[in-house]
Amino acid sequence: MPGADAVGVGAGPQVLRAAVIEAARETGATVTAVYLLPPDEPVLRLAVLGGASYDISRPWARVPLETASPVSEAVRDRRLVWVGGPEELARRYPRLALVVPYRFTLAAAPLVTGADTWGGLVLQWPARHPPQLTPAERDTIGGVCRRLGTLLRRAAEEGRPVRAADAPLMLPPPRVRTASAAEAQAAVDFAERIPGGCCSLDVDGRLTFVSTRAAELLGAGIPELLGAKPWEALSWLDDPTAEDSYRAAVLSREPTSFTALRPPDRWLSFRLDPDASGISVHITPAHSAHVLAPVVDPPRTSPAAAATPGRAVTLYHLMHLAATLTEAVGVRDVVDQVADQVLPAFGARAMALMTAEDGRLRIIGYRGYTADLMSRFDAAPLTSDTPAVRSLTTGVPAFFASFAELKRAYPPALLQDAMSSWAFLPLITSGRPVGSLVLAYDEPHPFTPEERSVLTSTAGLIAQALDRARLYDTKHELVHNLQAGLLPHTLPDVPGLDVAARYLPATRGLDIGGDFYDLIRLDADTAAAAIGDVQGHNVDAAALMGQVRTAVHATAGAAPGEVLTRTNRLLTDLDPGLFTSVLYAHIDLAAHRVRLATAGHPPPLLRHPDGRTEILSVPPGLLLGIDPAADYPSTDVPLPPGSVLALYTDGLVEAPGVDIGDALDALADRLAHSKARTMDALADTLVRHARRSAPRSDDIALLLIRSR
Repeated sequence: MPGADAVGVGAGPQVLRAAVIEAARETGATVTAVYLLPPDEPVLRLAVLGGASYDISRPWARVPLETASPVSEAVRDRRLVWVGGPEELARRYPRLALVVPYRFTLAAAPLVTGADTWGGLVLQWPARHPPQLTPAERDTIGGVCRRLGTLLRRAAEEGRPVRAADAPLMLPPPRVRTASAAEAQAAVDFAERIPGGCCSLDVDGRLTFVSTRAAELLGAGIPELLGAKPWEALSWLDDPTAEDSYRAAVLSREPTSFTALRPPDRWLSFRLDPDASGISVHITPAHSAHVLAPVVDPPRTSPAAAATPGRAVTLYHLMHLAATLTEAVGVRDVVDQVADQVLPAFGARAMALMTAEDGRLRIIGYRGYTADLMSRFDAAPLTSDTPAVRSLTTGVPAFFASFAELKRAYPPALLQDAMSSWAFLPLITSGRPVGSLVLAYDEPHPFTPEERSVLTSTAGLIAQALDRARLYDTKHELVHNLQAGLLPHTLPDVPGLDVAARYLPATRGLDIGGDFYDLIRLDADTAAAAIGDVQGHNVDAAALMGQVRTAVHATAGAAPGEVLTRTNRLLTDLDPGLFTSVLYAHIDLAAHRVRLATAGHPPPLLRHPDGRTEILSVPPGLLLGIDPAADYPSTDVPLPPGSVLALYTDGLVEAPGVDIGDALDALADRLAHSKARTMDALADTLVRHARRSAPRSDDIALLLIRSR
């Protein structure tokens, strides 16, 4: 799609400048932004911004075209996108709402001319704007977009396409009447007479006026304050609460307030009153030593509301939740992270996380409830009339500030859980219901619009993570069942040998591995053992592992070097692009000896009957699948009765930051000093230590053979 990189310095910004200022005037929008679409990159770049600080908008300076956001959706679909308030924003764009949980309405529209798409226009209004656009407003926005599109097309046709600089062109605030010197002095005198102190911030958050009393309350001189941002000039205001109040005032265009402690013991109350040109701040001594979260006036006054964690605290919890959910690899991970982060973030006492399965709502995790209570609610049919089911099937969250509210909507017998207020949140991703989240409070809890918005957006994040986790768990079970199917279900009973085998997938990750082991009974006096590791962690590695195991089986009984030579030729003929390490052992039970050959595999260990353990030196051989002419020499080692031969893959010994030689010595030491009486117990001991010592990124295969 044709477009431009961004708006640069020169004629380009001036072309857009007047049109965007006119757009703000015609629509009454308090924040305006123009995004441009480069011709060679699917990313929208912020080109022009008015009504808000660039620091606030910086996270959205680049918006990938495929991401879930109003402007990217408008440009992708070539249609106007309207968001009528914070709760709608939370439902449709949870990540955006989580970062900007403020009260505003928003429209995004594409800038197009014919088949050409140039970018998008974003217009934002305070929350007091009606929840729907009027036909006249839609027509106005359409006209603005056509004018901007025409300007961009004309500039491109004239060989001077509009391009964005690293930072957007900032539009000035609306003009105000210039005051005379006498009027300016009168305004200063008026400000000085106001009880408490007062100051003024521009749209960037910088102080443009500070009264004498305000400077005294803040404990700083007027010269050092002017031109600075309060939270930068005053270390004790360097707190998310102060900046969050400023952001809320700028974006919502509604008064906000907060309380802060000026060390050592002076509490100050701040009230911020915004308009298009900046923010007026009134500062007064506070009589309560309780730090209030920044709130949109009128402040919350009920005891339950006062106990709610502040927005900054909530956002810290939820930002952490968002980060950790991206790393969750299973449903259990998601449940734990939700319980650990969401309960303290919102001050809830209990939670239950449910998924929709086979027409029922299944509880997959909970915190703060008893198992007996959860068993009563588990497996509720999706046809039942309960708040969790209804919120899921309708996609609309439900909030009940008291049991009386809940009782009016549902039969109390279905719902009594000894709690006093609830939030029932649908978990919906890509338009598909995946479950429900219930948060419960042990006291009546009024849910403010801001809190409802953040809760709804949080549910959206959880829904996405839960959907990924369920898919992960399903695939994880599938691929490891496949891998287990390629390994021997049982080891053959070989007279004269006690054996045990273990296979453990990597502690993290989904991919299927290529580790394998085998024990083959050849005749009454001989047996063969093999262990190997195919390069990679995918289905190709597992398939090749099956082929290698089959090839070893087919040639077992020949000399160890010959078995590896034939298997190597097969692999090089197949040319799978993967290499394989294999250790093959031919066991002569009558002679109590074992002949070994290796193709780049870790060396075996031998524990003698007296407990002495050594790392066997086997002549090196090249990995299978590299050189069809490779030679695999063998070595002959005594295997007296009572000795133990340990074959393993590198997952048992390799760990980040650990020298492989030291790891082998440590494994030999554990084998030597283990008091396990059976091979199964010994195998469990070795594997348990490996799993406990460090997170493993590779699978573990282990085969223990004891000569009776």
